[in-house]
Amino acid sequence: MAEFRLPPNSRIDRDGKVHEAPAGATNVRAFKVYRYDPDGGGNPRVDTYKVDMDDCGPMVLDALIKIKNEVDPSLSFRRSCREGICGSCAMNIDGANTLACTMSCADVKADVKIHPLPHMPVVKDLVTDLTQFYAQYASVKPWLQSRTPAQPDRERLQSPEDQEKIDRPSACILCACCSTSCPSYWWNGDRYLGPAALLAAYRWIVDSRDDATGERLDALQDPFRLYRCHTIMNCTEACPKDLNPAKAIAEVKKMMVEREHL
Repeated sequence: MAEFRLPPNSRIDRDGKVHEAPAGATNVRAFKVYRYDPDGGGNPRVDTYKVDMDDCGPMVLDALIKIKNEVDPSLSFRRSCREGICGSCAMNIDGANTLACTMSCADVKADVKIHPLPHMPVVKDLVTDLTQFYAQYASVKPWLQSRTPAQPDRERLQSPEDQEKIDRPSACILCACCSTSCPSYWWNGDRYLGPAALLAAYRWIVDSRDDATGERLDALQDPFRLYRCHTIMNCTEACPKDLNPAKAIAEVKKMMVEREHL
């Protein structure tokens, strides 16, 4: 189970409120959900919601929506597309970072344990503060930097082979599952950019249309920004889009070495 950043001098009360299923329900699953309201005072707790699965959709997000709509409107979490595209509903389910909209309740054998993303400041319940995460993403300048004027009558063309290099890295949805699964990011998140930002950096470094490769590599030449990656591989295992941030980071390190020997 991943660790979570708690408020100072606090602990998790694992015996929170219990909300029973409706009378007569026969297919009942227990959802143990992390609750914390910094404005309300008190320690974080884990509340138990017993849900009639015969009257609920199959995904963990379906259960959370049902709980919020029918049982406890004070429960807070993010969600949007419900299709594994936006990354909004990223959270820790059964000890693993994933998307609640793509995680089936059937894939969890016992009680469904739901916590916010690990080692992130908690805004409320399952909502974490991603301000620093997005700032790190912005710091790699994730946009095309070209000194060559574009032709007025067509797009900047790219070969199929070059496009394939950026195809998978471009599929990142910035859900933060990878970065918040990384121990190096937990302990050095203020200086280490983390897997998501470094995957974005790699995507632009290998883009054949981009002319800022040297500047991008220079920006990563730092003991912390890139090299705090110790190839633990948690990021690749956690990615709900089956991307490989660890490989991308290794490729950037390789480019650094090759560049030094030119």
